[in-house]
Parts: sequence; structure tokens; C-alpha cells
Amino acid sequence: MTRASELGIVVGELPAGPNDAITDVAGVRVGHTTLISGDGPLRVGEGPVRTGVTVVIPREEPWHRPLFAAPFRLNGNGELTGLEWVRESGTLTSYLALTNTHSVGVVRDALIADEARRRGGDRAFFSLPVVGETWDGVLNDINGFHVRPEHVRAAIEAASGGRVEEGSVGGGTGMMAHGFKGGIGTASRLVPAESGGYTVGVLVQANHGSRARLRVNGVPVGERFERELPPVERFFDRMSEEEGSIIVLVATDAPLLPTQCARLAKRAALGIGRMGGAGENGSGDLVLCFSTGNDAVPGGFDRGSALTSTVEVLANEHIDPLFYAAIEATEAAILNAMLASPTMVGASGFTAPGIPHELLVTALAEAAGR
Repeated sequence: MTRASELGIVVGELPAGPNDAITDVAGVRVGHTTLISGDGPLRVGEGPVRTGVTVVIPREEPWHRPLFAAPFRLNGNGELTGLEWVRESGTLTSYLALTNTHSVGVVRDALIADEARRRGGDRAFFSLPVVGETWDGVLNDINGFHVRPEHVRAAIEAASGGRVEEGSVGGGTGMMAHGFKGGIGTASRLVPAESGGYTVGVLVQANHGSRARLRVNGVPVGERFERELPPVERFFDRMSEEEGSIIVLVATDAPLLPTQCARLAKRAALGIGRMGGAGENGSGDLVLCFSTGNDAVPGGFDRGSALTSTVEVLANEHIDPLFYAAIEATEAAILNAMLASPTMVGASGFTAPGIPHELLVTALAEAAGR
């Protein structure tokens, strides 16, 4: 697995956390189940299979200890379930999961079933979990419905802190980004100590963008790729290259209110734009930001919880460094998703090429005058 830092590519100005991952926000864990099998012609229900599920656990027992959260929609041709309750309440009350477009329902149901199992006979249990999707039907037998409840359970059980596996794993297994193989990517940024020393971590499922528009650190590398590489293989004549999606999950330990989470989520969209994404008509570009800095509802939704509670809030006058961190971490996470994803051959021989590392490094070095 290759990352930007291993190629000497530094994105932005802020330092990364120890893992350069969303898990640098204390308590956040990530787990994947990756499904890869079969080759050759597509046979619906049989394969080839190039898909999976990724689960992000924001902290232990989010159902009992909700987090302040808020979404942002850059373009809405996509899905993140449960967002109406997030908007209404300003809280995140579940695990998060990412998968392919046609597996959202089974993943959502499996998250509920897992928590119901933990609660035993609690008839009052209520959940509207958040599950996001991007479409992997180019490489994967998406209508074969290969993601099943046991795969969600396995991803939950595999969830851990520390370094996060990236690229063609979990929900990102069959995805493409900017004309190359895409998938799961993550990064983190630390704000200066005088601004609180907070951490912002981002995880993306990248399946969006055109090759020609691709930029890295402001350098239009996509233009060079267009000149020196074979044309991007087309899947449907009626679909443009840009008709994909990206899901961005932003985590921070800064004590933010839901309105501030919404502001931070918007800035992640600027990171998409810095890479050349434009929220095209056919793209589902959705962001969710959550803060671990408070218990949104101390005691959860138990009727015996306190009538009122006190929370800590970051002053808006000091929020700009978090904005910069969200932008830089999103840009770096998208790049990491692509760099970690080698060429993949999928259904009916469709090939998603890996981004050429040497050509990218050369283009960036030449732009820097080295």
C-alpha cells in the first residue's frame, strides 16, 4: 500500500497525525470486509465480485453516547441514510458504514441487527444508522447483491484504531476516481497548539472525477496524463467519466456544536475541489462531520438522563485552523485512495488502471522546478 508521504508528496501545510488517518481522532476505529472473486464475463449473481463494506465506529456506544454531527451536500446524486435525523437532532447515534449503491439496505439493516443483538430484548431500541454508497457497477457484479449481513458483522469485529488499510478494500474495492482505480483513503491534520492542538481526520470512499481535471497540490497533472496515457476506457456511451460519487467522513476531537460541524463539513468540499472534483450532475458528493469533543446527550436517550447538560464549545473566532485541516486532510485522503489502489480487472474484463506513481512524482517535481 503506497501513500503520498511515501512518495515524498506533502499535501498542504499542517502536520499529519501519527497514523495520518481518521483514527488519529481518539476513539475512532475502522474495519473492512473485502470481497474479491471471479474473473471473465459478467454473470449476474455469480460475479466477478469486486465490492465490500467499511465500518467506521466513531466511539464506543454511540447509541448511548450520541455525538454532535452535521452533513453537507455538494451534489445529491447519492445516498447517506439517516441524515434527516442528523439534521433534525444535530446528533450522530450509530456506527457509520460505506458500501456499494445496491447494498445500502442490507448494510443498514445489519447495523441495526448488530446493535439489537447487543441489547438483547430491549424493545425500546431505536436507530436510524448512517450508511453511504458509491456505485461500483463498472468493476463489480453490483446486481448480484454479494454484500451480506455477515460481512457487515465481520467489518465491525475487525474495526481497530491505528493505521487504516486503504485503496481497493472494503466499500472502496470496486471504485474508480479521476479515471484511475480509486477506493478508500484517509488522512489527518493537526492544528497548532495555540489553536487548541485539535485533530481533524478524514476518510473517503472515492469514486468520482475526471482524469483531465485532476490536480495535486495545485499542479494540473491530469492534463499531462491526458497527453501521455491511453484514453480512459468507457463503460457506457451514455455515461460521462465524471458520473461517480464520493463520500467524505470528517472526525474531530474539537468541541463543536452541530452548526460548527456543518461548517467543517462544507470545507471538506473544498478539498474535493482542490483535486479537481466539481460536484458534477451525475455525482453524489456527500459529507458528514462529527465531533467527539462532547457527549451530545449525556446519558443518551434514557429517560433517566439529566434534564440539562453543559457542553464545551470552540469559539468561532478560532475555527479557521480546523477549516484548513479539513481541506488538507480531504485532499490527502483522496490522493491516498488512488495511490494505494493498483490496477484492477473486473467484470467482463473492464480494467481500472492504477495511477502511475513515477509519472505523478515527475510531474510534481518538474512543476516545482526540481
